[in-house]
Amino acid sequence: MSLMNQQMIKTIRVLSMDMVEQANSGHPGLPMGAAPMAFCLWKNHLKFNPAHPSWFNRDRFILSAGHGSALLYSLLHIFGYDVSKEDLRNFRQKDSATPGHPEFGHTPGVDATTGPLGQGIAMGVGMAMSEAHLAAMFNKASHAVIDHHTFVLCGDGCLMEGISYEACSLAGHLKLGKLIVLYDSNDISLDGDLTQSFSEDIDLRFRSAGWQTLHVPDGNDVEAIDSAICLAKAETTKPTLIEIKTVIGDGSPSKAGTAAAHGAPLGKEEITQIKKNYGWELEPFEIPKTVSYQKDYYLSKGNHHESKWLQAFNKYRNDYPEEAEKLQRLIDNQETADQALVLPTYTTKDAPIATRDVSSTVLNALAPQLPSLFGGSADLSSSNKTMIKDSDDFLANHYEGKNIWFGVREFAMGGILNGMALHGGIKPYGATFFVFSDYLRSAIRSAALMNLPVTYVMTHDSIMVGEDGPTHEPIEHLASFRAMPNLVVLRPADANETVASYKYALTQQENPVMLVLSRQALPNLPTTDMKASIEVEKGAYILAESPTSTTDILLIATGSEVSLAMEVREYLATEQIGARVVSMPSWELFERQSADYHETVLPSEITHRVAIEMASSQGWHKYVGNKGKIIAIDTFGKSGSGAEIAEDFGFSATKIANQILATLQKN
Repeated sequence: MSLMNQQMIKTIRVLSMDMVEQANSGHPGLPMGAAPMAFCLWKNHLKFNPAHPSWFNRDRFILSAGHGSALLYSLLHIFGYDVSKEDLRNFRQKDSATPGHPEFGHTPGVDATTGPLGQGIAMGVGMAMSEAHLAAMFNKASHAVIDHHTFVLCGDGCLMEGISYEACSLAGHLKLGKLIVLYDSNDISLDGDLTQSFSEDIDLRFRSAGWQTLHVPDGNDVEAIDSAICLAKAETTKPTLIEIKTVIGDGSPSKAGTAAAHGAPLGKEEITQIKKNYGWELEPFEIPKTVSYQKDYYLSKGNHHESKWLQAFNKYRNDYPEEAEKLQRLIDNQETADQALVLPTYTTKDAPIATRDVSSTVLNALAPQLPSLFGGSADLSSSNKTMIKDSDDFLANHYEGKNIWFGVREFAMGGILNGMALHGGIKPYGATFFVFSDYLRSAIRSAALMNLPVTYVMTHDSIMVGEDGPTHEPIEHLASFRAMPNLVVLRPADANETVASYKYALTQQENPVMLVLSRQALPNLPTTDMKASIEVEKGAYILAESPTSTTDILLIATGSEVSLAMEVREYLATEQIGARVVSMPSWELFERQSADYHETVLPSEITHRVAIEMASSQGWHKYVGNKGKIIAIDTFGKSGSGAEIAEDFGFSATKIANQILATLQKN
């Protein structure tokens, strides 16, 4: 290994140690052990431009073992990104550019937020799928305008997490040859030796899943690592796992190879000894001038990479102007559809229809106008209704298809959708039953952290699932997802609200959106054909005013219960009680509205309020107040027909109206 290479690897290790020591917090062990493989990848293989971190045809790099963030920040600093020495000094400090775990959109050059182990691998699979899909859609024989790799650096913990099994199984099945995972195999986890909890043959596991597997026995052998990456790039029909045996905390006299190096500062005395062994005489955060000078080289190299691609893209534009324009719109996130022309409108004369069926109609209407639409279901597409009928399936050697068969892999699906959104050029969606959203909750949370515009299609939204029983009937799910920051939950009341919900989900770019849809047919409500397209984006609106001369009570409902509220309204009118019905498809969107709008929809002077929802009562107290009533379900469901169960839980117009009348009489 050249002296320069040795010096750069030492620099990565020393900067990582200095960051953790300065912060008195962090994980020095992984950066010290993995520095050679990361350096080799970035120096010899990774295609990037530090001056333009979001350049579209760059290679993607995900540090799945996000606790080793000091490694990534050191790489970004010495390879020319806008991560300064001062940023490194402020590692893990409030409002710094170098938080404890990598955060997408916060630090230049960070391609994904990581920390929850294993999710980085799934996001890498999503990125590789996006690259393959866009390449199949747009590349021509002599114009490979989409051509890049996805690299993931993972640890033992990532491979113990179940999501890695799911995601890698699908990646092997899809033959994603441009996905390469560097496995920092150091046989240590946070609690101690890996032998206490993990002994499987990783090589056999990955080969059985259709991966190429390579092995580097010495994590300091840069030449062997380089050769392995070359072999990985040469294999185009299989993803590759390169297991690289490392020593956690490599170079530490007393802590190397032990859990003591994993998640705590090494200590000043230990660092002093390590630096002495390195022959390192610089002050903390100082780096050799020879290393610092390399920044200009990598900036120049990055500009050359991007310039060369832009020249190729211009030639592509000359030969294929229409395709180039479409691709440019995808890259720039400027794709639009003439929704007024293709999206249906429903009236009360139309037959009742399940909102999951409306979802299918909308997806298939928009697909021809939105080339970026790309997604599928976790083995429930016939129930979720998420197949794009005029498109092929996304399969190995047929990557142009739009319909993804995720298989029974909900968590992996969530992580993969995040990778697709991070990659860009894609409008990803994924579907399952609402009750199974628990399986991908952590990935949804990651999407919310990163503000990714992922769309989740969650069907079978309530106890009306019926005969499948309590295991399949969501109760607490609406409340729990409403509690998640940055996630917008939409539970439309009828077909027109569903159309409007899709309009919001597929045009906004600020946050993930969850569409919660019915299995059973719902009536088309009066006025939604005129109101929904505008009012749904406000989160709540007046669906029907009181039919009497006064407004005595507010009925607030979501989803299928809105039509029930309309029936209650009519019943109360026969008792001379005037009720306004408010449809509230999204709490989150309603909370974004002004106080004046809130007062218009839910006047503070009307204190008699009733919330109606076949789910947990948690959270509704905010909207009904002290004098209000909540008709909800705070137990698990039961098996039987949907209509029978709803009646059993008190969800009928007569039972609800009688409860309201009894409450009003008491007051």
